[in-house]
Amino acid sequence: MRRFLIGVAAGAVVGYACIRTKEAIDEARSPAPQLAQDPKAYGALRRALMLAGMARSLATLAAAAYALAPALEPAPGATEPRVRRMTLVASFVALSAIVDLPADYVEGIALERRYGLSKQSDADWLAEQAKSLGVTLVVAVPLIEALAFAIDRLPASWPLVATFGSLPLLVLANVVVPTYIAPLFNTFTPIEGDFAERVRALATRFGAGDARLLRVDMSKQTEKANAYVTGLFGTKRIVIGDTLLDRFEADETIFVVAHELGHYVSGDVWRGVGLGMVAAAFVFFGSRSLAQTDGTSLASTAGLARLFFAMSLLGTIAGPPLSAFSRARERAADRFAIAATDDAASGAAAFTRLRERNLAEDEQPKWMEVLFSSHPSLRSRIERLEASV
Repeated sequence: MRRFLIGVAAGAVVGYACIRTKEAIDEARSPAPQLAQDPKAYGALRRALMLAGMARSLATLAAAAYALAPALEPAPGATEPRVRRMTLVASFVALSAIVDLPADYVEGIALERRYGLSKQSDADWLAEQAKSLGVTLVVAVPLIEALAFAIDRLPASWPLVATFGSLPLLVLANVVVPTYIAPLFNTFTPIEGDFAERVRALATRFGAGDARLLRVDMSKQTEKANAYVTGLFGTKRIVIGDTLLDRFEADETIFVVAHELGHYVSGDVWRGVGLGMVAAAFVFFGSRSLAQTDGTSLASTAGLARLFFAMSLLGTIAGPPLSAFSRARERAADRFAIAATDDAASGAAAFTRLRERNLAEDEQPKWMEVLFSSHPSLRSRIERLEASV
């Protein structure tokens, strides 16, 4: 029965890839006409693609773990050479990215262009995919090898080691990603002038006056608007998308920045680190039990394949409580912005404009919000803001 299910999963992955490959070729040759900017239709399509993507990812990992990986298992009693394991892991990461490329193209950039949400060219999109794959290989392969080393040396306690090892990694990510990784994909330039002084004054009131204030060329990838405050220690930065700066009123942008400052001032970065460790413990300890079979080592390529399939399953299960935490923090950041700016009207106007700009639905289906959404519905947020005017 298991072989049948794995066969079905593998067949589904191959079939889906073939269908998307044909669609990608057709789209590249003759782009489809733009669709009406209908938030409900766009939202429904994005939800369907999200669920299909989750199923596709799990099916790919299952096929790799239980169809392909057994053929790569070392002989009984043999130790798999580290170079072989790292090469196979890197090959799987690269092959997965290549197989997923047509689906990512059709479901990502092509769809966004069809709804008027992106003007990015195919060449620029492909260049970003290549950069992303390079970063993934540089980061993921050594980390996976470190995990395999811990499993091999500490077969009984490696989940505990991996959980505590996630702490410096989570902290480091908040320093390295905005400082070194993000500039590989976008250009960041200082913001100056009267508006910058307003933002600086707001940030100074809450102990973030030393943050770098930067403009990012989001329009390179999307027509959607956004801003964020990120970084730890000496890498703090307030980043505002050009799509926000150029197309929103100054007071609206100030409210959005205040919302993002609310996350920073309230310590949401550190809350996220702590919650990330809790989630890591759940995933590592749970996956050890799910992936361990017939005494074979989880440190081999085949064992790692089973382990990552189990980790993906458990990560999916952990999604709803993580999303609930995120929604609670978003509501707290809204309250912070209202208090910081005393301008709920600009907040309501900003969120209304964001809804239109980002082609967002007023309200998603309840199951979507509960299971997957990191933000409360826009309708509920706008209503709270209007009630505070």
